[in-house]
Amino acid sequence: MTYGTMAVDHEMRIDYDKLRKDRLQKTRDQMEKDGLGALLVYDPDNIRYITSTKLGEWSNNKLGRYALLPKGKDPILFEIGSAVPSRKALCPWLKDIRPAKTDMRGTMPPELGTIEYSINEIASILKEYGLEKEPIGVDVLTVPIVQALQKNGLVLVDGQQTMLNAQTIKTKEEIQCLEISAAMVDGAYWDVFNMIKPGIRENEVYAMMRKRLYELGAENVHNVNVISGDRANPHPHDFSDRIIRPGDMVFLDVVNDFNGYKTCYYRTFVCGRPTERQKRVYKKAYDWLYDAIKMIKPGVRTDEIAKLWPDYKQLGYDNEYETLALFIGHGVGVSHWAKPIISHQNSIDMPEVLQEGMHIALETYYGEEGDAARIEEQVVITKDGCKVITTFPANELLSTWNY
Repeated sequence: MTYGTMAVDHEMRIDYDKLRKDRLQKTRDQMEKDGLGALLVYDPDNIRYITSTKLGEWSNNKLGRYALLPKGKDPILFEIGSAVPSRKALCPWLKDIRPAKTDMRGTMPPELGTIEYSINEIASILKEYGLEKEPIGVDVLTVPIVQALQKNGLVLVDGQQTMLNAQTIKTKEEIQCLEISAAMVDGAYWDVFNMIKPGIRENEVYAMMRKRLYELGAENVHNVNVISGDRANPHPHDFSDRIIRPGDMVFLDVVNDFNGYKTCYYRTFVCGRPTERQKRVYKKAYDWLYDAIKMIKPGVRTDEIAKLWPDYKQLGYDNEYETLALFIGHGVGVSHWAKPIISHQNSIDMPEVLQEGMHIALETYYGEEGDAARIEEQVVITKDGCKVITTFPANELLSTWNY
């Protein structure tokens, strides 16, 4: 069931308390499996998964906040100093919130010693808990942070894999968030369908899409690609101020965010009556996509899915690195790209087994000369198959302007 976007007193909708507790427990379970003494995370998605906190988008590339999860202990959030009082007031599930000691990604003078001060505090906490000799999982670090950790004699290992593996199987509450996030994009695509006509620029569609998603309750809109006409082949993965013209194919990708849970959701339209070539281009992308979706169920290997799609030689490239993201399946959750990844680049030689509870976005692409189609669906793997949660019609190339 897809719920309303708000929490209310008259219905039990998404249980956010359970969501917070389950995410933390999943992280602890994965830490134990990986033999970690603690996790030290700077990536905002990982901080959110462990602590259920966020700051404004401005902070996401500053490495100004971080979290420490010691084995068997409660998480410690190190927050931007002036935000600490509000976190203490609004996040009662966190027992330990401290001001971060940060150089804001090197913008403060190194001679100030802020990073050393910060990591000395981390090392002191680990020593207090008897964890200073155990492996410490870390994710996104600058060189000064790495050097300070090593100076304290800490054993560093890849904590990003721990975080990604903890997030791979979604809980009921996570799936509910993902469905609402997708429902917002479903609705916004209706406005796109009614807006695309000759004379509208790509950036106008981009602006409308963002505005509409915020009106529908988005926490953030991380990305909107709008690509039209002969700008679509090869795929540029962006938007511009190009004016949409009669006969153009137009495709969009939307990374919406509802309570931290993302979408990755492409649709393709045509501004006018589709030509036979445009119909053929669209059908190729659609068939590749739905051939994969029909196969998805627990126990299927990712290489079996990837082999349904053309490899780099069939696409006319020199290697698989050049084709990355043209034919891809990727997990989506709090992180836009998560596990599992399905592609020729990794799945053929190192396949993974699909499991119930995974949530995957699958996307395909095909272009001929000045026309190109890109389609993407998000699926939740169920007990005996999968459920598509992106519902704006994709079974045919939709015309937005019938002159």
